[in-house]
Amino acid sequence: MIDESAKQVLGLELPTDPRWVNIAEKNIEEILIDHAFCEQKAASSCISLIIMYPEKEELVDMLTPVVAEEWSHFERVIEEMKKRGYKLGPQRKDEYVAKLMKVEKKGGSREQQLVEKLLINALIEARSCERFRLLWKYIPDEGLQKFYYELMVSEAGHYKNFLSLAKTYLPEDVVTKRWKEILVSEAEILKTLEVRGDRMH
Repeated sequence: MIDESAKQVLGLELPTDPRWVNIAEKNIEEILIDHAFCEQKAASSCISLIIMYPEKEELVDMLTPVVAEEWSHFERVIEEMKKRGYKLGPQRKDEYVAKLMKVEKKGGSREQQLVEKLLINALIEARSCERFRLLWKYIPDEGLQKFYYELMVSEAGHYKNFLSLAKTYLPEDVVTKRWKEILVSEAEILKTLEVRGDRMH
């Protein structure tokens, strides 16, 4: 079922290592802290795209509510942390995103540069959605199960938003070809990363 969700629903080439959720459930404090920063970065990424491409009306219209939603997710993570007596602490380095950013092609037209950024964002949302699904399905904390189910549904919508936007600015066949390339690269990145349960990615 995990494989089916990752590949058929989200398009991911490689499902998360099953060990991840087993380690994560023993490190819920660390997962929540890292998750909070992920939501911050997601909101910031959307704001950056709006600032960089203010003339793209479809982008501004679609991403403006996503900014608010991602920030509300940050607030909700903080709320879950407070319930459990956890504090935010310092931000951690996200090796996954750092490596993924190196996949982004530089140069080309303004639209090509935008599509690269949209596809990277789509992939981060898809992977987050898959991880939220694992937490919803397999961690014993019932409160967090409900929380991660709701966020899983939301992230799936964001992933589709980014892909849809990309196809607004370049032909669909071009976007689909590049998306498949990025998915393959992301799978290779996952293979190189240590399986650790104190990070969302």
